[in-house]
Amino acid sequence: MKQRAFDLILFDLDGTLVETAPEIVDAVNDTLGHFGMPRVKQQQVSDWIGHGTRELLVQALAQVTGTTAAQVRASELLARILPVYDSFYSRRCGTRSQLYPHVCETLRALRVEGVKLALVTNKESRYTRVVMDVHQLDELFDAVVCGDTLATKKPDPAGVARCLAQFRVAPERCLFVGDSSIDAATARNAGVAVWLLPHGYNMGQPIESCSPDRIIADFSWLLKPVRAEELS
Repeated sequence: MKQRAFDLILFDLDGTLVETAPEIVDAVNDTLGHFGMPRVKQQQVSDWIGHGTRELLVQALAQVTGTTAAQVRASELLARILPVYDSFYSRRCGTRSQLYPHVCETLRALRVEGVKLALVTNKESRYTRVVMDVHQLDELFDAVVCGDTLATKKPDPAGVARCLAQFRVAPERCLFVGDSSIDAATARNAGVAVWLLPHGYNMGQPIESCSPDRIIADFSWLLKPVRAEELS
């Protein structure tokens, strides 16, 4: 068995493991239509993904009402729209998402090598579980930290710290794999390495702007040998 580069690898969900934007935009437009508001485009929604459902809806409402995000956060409309979105997304979740290439086979191969795998996402647990179940990801992870698991969420490093403590792994033996500046900041805040994929949701910004330790083309790169100098 080859020597492992990392003992623990943490993964983001939306835009990293699974392309979920199509079904999220469906639910957002279902919700906006319910309130007689205009639709938004998928690229807009993709650029808003990352900070959790509440902030996604804040951005959508600011866009269609012509107000600021701060005004939406303070409005009563946000409180009314959240449960409606929850109802629509509960029906949409898992219907139009798809795994990115090489995800399952790479995760299985890493487990065979003895690597511990954990999911650290800002997605709420009720949605995370549905996506994981639809795409048969449950059995591939040793731990799952969702946006509502702890008092804080990414880029706060608490989720990473929890996994490091659970598996008794030193930060230098841990890797975070994500697709956005949120994931990069989370890893930096926790003192762990970060590799980013270019196919996800980075608020419309090039992934190079996040200055990760490495940009990988797809999941299969996680199985390639890593030289010792690349880990220092």
